[in-house]
Order: sequence, then structure tokens, then C-alpha cells
Amino acid sequence: MSNARPSDRIRLRRMPKRGHYDQETINRILDAGMLAHVAYTIDGKPYVTPTAYWREGQTLYWHGSSASRMLRMQAPGVPVCVTVTHMDGLVLARAGFHHSINYRSVMAFGDAQIVTDVAEKAKAMDHFVDRFFPGRSAETRPVHAQELKATSLMRMNIDEASAKVRVGGPVDDDEDYVLPIWAGVIAFKTVMSDIEPDERNLSQAIRPAYLDRYKAGARLDEVLSSIYDADH
Repeated sequence: MSNARPSDRIRLRRMPKRGHYDQETINRILDAGMLAHVAYTIDGKPYVTPTAYWREGQTLYWHGSSASRMLRMQAPGVPVCVTVTHMDGLVLARAGFHHSINYRSVMAFGDAQIVTDVAEKAKAMDHFVDRFFPGRSAETRPVHAQELKATSLMRMNIDEASAKVRVGGPVDDDEDYVLPIWAGVIAFKTVMSDIEPDERNLSQAIRPAYLDRYKAGARLDEVLSSIYDADH
């Protein structure tokens, strides 16, 4: 993926100053998330599907049921658009027109392809588990052949991608700053609440140390980014 000179497909026209095309910014946004939306067409009709994803180099992976119509249609190598978005705040301006949202987002394009090699598929599924819980695939029971058969794994090499980011407070018209109207930002973040053990855990089941990353109050995007950085 090389976006030094963005193509018309990914170049931002609306608020171009918010656009980023460097690989570092794009990867940081991707690595801080776990939910993507995959857009594609079936028989000329548009569809968008939310799915868990992960990144390996410049390849995105996602999976689902082998019975999924969406994955069956993507299997031959159809063009798709994948988006990831983080919301960071609500921006209240003095005029309704200038209200906004602080966010970080990525739009990536490529051809989705199904992973058919069984060994590659099994290895990638282990990577999926370890992406969010490092080392867990070594603790869980081996995957059954029927489970692999029931799961379709898709990959997409990122041909092109762009990021769009908004930060900061409201931007009002100059004449509106004399109005006695409150303006500002309601900042928010996705944080962990609690870790609830399964009531059917055996007494010998030891709480994994990697769960400490997900302690109450920890930011999800920061946890995911730190896991990726440590693994790479």
C-alpha cells in the first residue's frame, strides 16, 4: 500500500485537511479497533456487514459462518470496502450547523478472498484469538475439523486506504463568538467495566494474566494498540 499520492478514489474532498494517507496513521487506527464494516454488492445491490477483524502487515482478515451469504459472495475475490471508526467526542458549537463529532476513521479498499488452505486457516484463526488475548490459543483445546469447516476466513490485501480524523473543539463563525451560548466538547471513550468469570469455571481454572490488560477503567483502543505493538 502506497498512498504518497492518493488516487481519486481515496482522496478526501470534504474537509481535506482531515485526511491522512500515511501508513503509520492508517495502521494505528486499524490496530486500535476490533469491529469493522465490510461493504460489497450482490446482484447490483449494496450491503454492509459488521464483523470482527484483525490486521497482519497490510492484510486484513475477518471470518464468519460458512453458510453466510455475504462470505460466499466474497469468496471468488470481489472488490470490497472496509471501514473502521472510533468516536472520541461530541462537539457542541454556537450554531447547529457547526456541531460535529471528534473521530478517527479508516476506509480501505481491496479484493476479498477466501482462505482455503486448512493449515493456513487454522493458523490464522489462532492469530485471531491471540490478537486480542495474547497466548490464549495455546491454552484452549485444539480446533475440531468440523469447526474449521463451519468457518469461512476472508483476507484482503489493502490496495488503497485513507484515514480521516477530527480533533479539537468547535469552529464557529467569527460573529457567533459574541453570543452567550455554551460551546465545547463532550469527550468520551470505550472503557472496560468488569471481568465476569463463567459460573461453570472449574476451581483449577486459573485467571489468565493477560486479562490484566482489560482491567476496569482501561481504554479499549489503548489496550488493543498495546497488544499489537507488543506482538510486532
